[in-house]
Amino acid sequence: MAFDGIITKQVVLELKNTLIGGKINKVFEPNKNEIILGIYCNGKNYALNISISSNNYRMNLTTNSKPNPLNAPNFCMLLRKHLVGSRITNIYSNCLERIVFIDLDSYNELNDLVSKTLVVELMGKHSNIILLNDKNIIIDSLRHLDSFSNSCRDILPAHEYVNPPADKLNICKTGLDEFTNLVKSEKLSSIIPNSFSGISKTFILNALDILKISDNDYSGKDITTLYNYIKDIIENLGSNNVLAILINNKDYTMVYNSNGVANKDEQCSPLQNNILQTNFFLDDFYNQKENNEILVNYKNNLLKLVLSALKKITKKVNNINLKLKECENMDTYRIYGELITSNLYRIDNSINVSSISLENYYDNNNLMEIPLDKSISPSYNAKKYFKKYSKLKNTLEIVSSQKANATKELDYLESIIYELENVTSTLELEEIDLEISENVLFKNTKKNSNVKKNKVNKRKVHDEYEPITYNVDGFTLYVGKNNKQNDYITTKLGKNEDLWFHTKDIRGSHCLLKCNGENVKEHTILTCAEITAFHSKAKLSSNVPVDYCFIKNVKKPSGSKPGMVIYTNNKTLYVNPKEV
Repeated sequence: MAFDGIITKQVVLELKNTLIGGKINKVFEPNKNEIILGIYCNGKNYALNISISSNNYRMNLTTNSKPNPLNAPNFCMLLRKHLVGSRITNIYSNCLERIVFIDLDSYNELNDLVSKTLVVELMGKHSNIILLNDKNIIIDSLRHLDSFSNSCRDILPAHEYVNPPADKLNICKTGLDEFTNLVKSEKLSSIIPNSFSGISKTFILNALDILKISDNDYSGKDITTLYNYIKDIIENLGSNNVLAILINNKDYTMVYNSNGVANKDEQCSPLQNNILQTNFFLDDFYNQKENNEILVNYKNNLLKLVLSALKKITKKVNNINLKLKECENMDTYRIYGELITSNLYRIDNSINVSSISLENYYDNNNLMEIPLDKSISPSYNAKKYFKKYSKLKNTLEIVSSQKANATKELDYLESIIYELENVTSTLELEEIDLEISENVLFKNTKKNSNVKKNKVNKRKVHDEYEPITYNVDGFTLYVGKNNKQNDYITTKLGKNEDLWFHTKDIRGSHCLLKCNGENVKEHTILTCAEITAFHSKAKLSSNVPVDYCFIKNVKKPSGSKPGMVIYTNNKTLYVNPKEV
């Protein structure tokens, strides 16, 4: 992400115009990388979010609430001790450095005025939050660093604070001639970010795109144009002439907008004329990014849990198949026993042989070679074969039942995987998580799994779900997004006269058309079938079979897993998936 020095400077100037004179009345630490300061200023309450996450480091005002831990961490308690009640006297940064200084004044126990400084270093994985006293001595920091951690300086309590070493040029103090000599014959998107502090590759690439300058093939005039554009951006920071914009829905940067120059594909924040435009833009951008990350992580954690159970059941099915293969010779052992028993009078017990040939009356009296155990008599060989037959017969009965149950379990697990692949919100994941937590299939898996799983707030997962709804020719079609919702619309929402849809032998959602006692035309039924096919694993296929019937013909067997039903008196349509 492009939280570079230009963005930092713009945020600082907006904060300076808004928070100077404000009083800190709250301090929170939602997680190990984040501090939120509650500030009251000019009759308004603000929340200043400071994040030092290596991926999402930033500093901006936020309107999005975050959970406050029940027990405050040590650094949070220290900040509350030193900062609550303090007034902000200044907020500043040096040129385009990504280090922000917040000067604070407060009164100590003796009613003496004491000055402190909160330093926010926004430098990727090296980011930190440091509290200094009036003598530039570190009181404490969120991260402690020393020479043993390969740090170029000590960030420890009671040590003097030292700025990070500057290894790049300051473009604020660089003239056009020096800039031209430095970037000549180099790739602009590489040489400028590598040479000047506070300028990101994203910013340069966007500037080149706006100015229609080639990254490799450019003239001296192009260099001058680019230099002047960068200078204009820096000189106009803090004004409405500079805006934060979104690029390709993945990144952002600042643009100079005094003459309306901006890419038509770029999206500007709706708060363009607001003095806090960049702060609110960053708040929305990172809130959406973090929500997406939470969604992906939560989804992956649940998927790992389901795949672990799937692996276990698959192994069980493989073992069952091996036993079933052994049972294939069951009748052969019975025939061996019967033939030996019926021919005992012909067999000489005094002769020890390893096999014997007897007429098989089940096969037109053709000779059958029967293996024998020489250590026991033929009659005991017959008993041994009957015993083996009886054992395999019992085994066949048991493992056949086990395979039927295991197949149902595999089918159920595959339904959850299908749901996880199509999930779009955290609430849907919580519904699936609740379903998993109630299922015995995952009990042992949870105990043995190292998957870090989000805790489900069951109070948020209501009994009344919100399935997808469509208006089809004046009728309402409900589409379940997971097994819990499928059960809800099938067993609770549906009435006898309503129509129920599902893809035939294909994993998909349960769909319910509320008929309200009216006759439904064939076109409406066809449209519902197309939507049903769209919400299935066959959404990219054609000519998909979809079964439909009255809801009164759909039954949920007692004790069956969520989403599992049986239905009768159904008709089948072959349709192409389509979301109307």
